[in-house]
Amino acid sequence: MQRLGLGCLISFPRSLHECGSVGLMLGHRGYITGRPFMGQRAPQHIQNIIIRDYCHKNGLHYLLSVTEHVMPDSYIILNQVINELENLEGVVIYSIFQLPEQDELRHAVYEKVLKQKRSLHSAVERLVIKAAEDVERVEDIWCVQKIIQNHLLNLEELQCKN
Repeated sequence: MQRLGLGCLISFPRSLHECGSVGLMLGHRGYITGRPFMGQRAPQHIQNIIIRDYCHKNGLHYLLSVTEHVMPDSYIILNQVINELENLEGVVIYSIFQLPEQDELRHAVYEKVLKQKRSLHSAVERLVIKAAEDVERVEDIWCVQKIIQNHLLNLEELQCKN
């Protein structure tokens, strides 16, 4: 337990598993990363502010964010959170583009969320995945972003040749 101002106490679980086992109130776990995603980068404290604000505006009980490892293509922490959804109402990620770029891995996340009848929120894009139709919408956005990114890479290559 840690004492905050005005005599308030706050306790932090030692692990994600502990969140459900000690009978803490269910809520939405934040998920952030320190590495770039789809050519974007946001400081971790800003990601947390955006997620906390999203939860507040949408009436979601915000649980402290977990932070993904910085190694490229590491989704160890995301998978841990997804595998422990039975102890959560859902997950709030900073951006949908923090999900795995590999289609199979991203779809596995969607499937686990839907199978557990939980929700996956994206704070920046203000999207919620609760049903298969929501996945289709998010995947359409992913496709557009990939096309834009490929187009920009091609333009950069042309500029370098000139």
